[in-house]
Amino acid sequence: MAVHPKYYELLERQEKLLSRKNEVDADFYNGIYERYRYPVLTRDHAPLIWQYDLDQETNPYFEERLGINAVLNSGAIELNGKYYLVARVEGNDRKSFFAVAESESPVDGFRFWDYPILLEDTCPEETNVYDMRLTKHEDGYIYGVFCSESKDASTGDLSAAVAAAGIVRTKDLKTWERLPNLKTLRSPQQRNVVLHPEFVDGKYAFYTRPMDDFIDTGSGGGIGFGLCEDIRNPVIDEEIITSRRKYHTITEVKNGAGAVPIKTPRGWIHVAHGVRNTAAGLRYVIYAFATSLEDPSRVIAEPSGLLIGPRSGERVGDVSNVVFTNGAIARENGEVYIYYASSDTRMHVARTSIDRLVDYVFHTPEDPLRSVECVAQRCALVKKNLECLEQEGK
Repeated sequence: MAVHPKYYELLERQEKLLSRKNEVDADFYNGIYERYRYPVLTRDHAPLIWQYDLDQETNPYFEERLGINAVLNSGAIELNGKYYLVARVEGNDRKSFFAVAESESPVDGFRFWDYPILLEDTCPEETNVYDMRLTKHEDGYIYGVFCSESKDASTGDLSAAVAAAGIVRTKDLKTWERLPNLKTLRSPQQRNVVLHPEFVDGKYAFYTRPMDDFIDTGSGGGIGFGLCEDIRNPVIDEEIITSRRKYHTITEVKNGAGAVPIKTPRGWIHVAHGVRNTAAGLRYVIYAFATSLEDPSRVIAEPSGLLIGPRSGERVGDVSNVVFTNGAIARENGEVYIYYASSDTRMHVARTSIDRLVDYVFHTPEDPLRSVECVAQRCALVKKNLECLEQEGK
């Protein structure tokens, strides 16, 4: 076998992308976090050996055989001083799979391992998998919780599907044990499920998203919370609602847990997503809230509005006007890196800190839910600031 010379040309071009240093976007400022100028993962980061038959004899024109459409929605974890993203990679065939990208930096230099993750084939009805959240649990395992999608066999509608929460666990991101899918007795469908990193009352705790349908939440009131006795037979009997959907807000249509909650002295900080409808379709943004350390199901702070929204080029892609997160890394030194996808196409990173997130979540006013009260809220801020400027000028 002879390697096609075009491979080396493309490899050289790709190496420039993989070696590119990222930089803070100096045009953006809000005091809460810094955005970075370049995406951390795109479809152009995917190894060429995933896409091309390199053999010149069997691929004389060096045509792409198994194309990559997008790289998005990655779980994130820091292990042994390195940073890992378990990304959702979508092929040109619309099927998604998981792959590990590794770097010594949290903001650039991510390179995919040679092989994607081949999950145990324990669900014959499963068609697609995506959006893995990674939880470093106190029981010693790293758990991956993801959406397991199957065709809805009760109808002939080819767009009808059933979503369940799949679970795997590992200790090295290389060997994965597949566990049974999570069962929630009162919710027919589940997506965007996150495993809490600590036991609650001696049980495994999950943040869920109760749904009546694959797309529509229906009677699902928001982000749920439930306990299960045995992770090897995961069943939740009862879900209670934590962060609720609200009319005429960023969570009006639906909301869902995002990254694994971050433990702070003031409470668990959650970075989640909210969805509202527009004339151009659904708009996804990222928001934050906090729950009690003693009772992680009880919301104790929920600042008004979005934390991260799509900006500039982030607005355009396969599913435009969307940002979505299912991974964040909180370092021991207080740094926090939030990894988010834009428009279901590429992965970005924003940098903040525990202190800044706590300040944002606990000191940003709540949404009063009515325009007249929102204006009064803003006028109060203006009045305070004018008084401050006046005092400064004396």
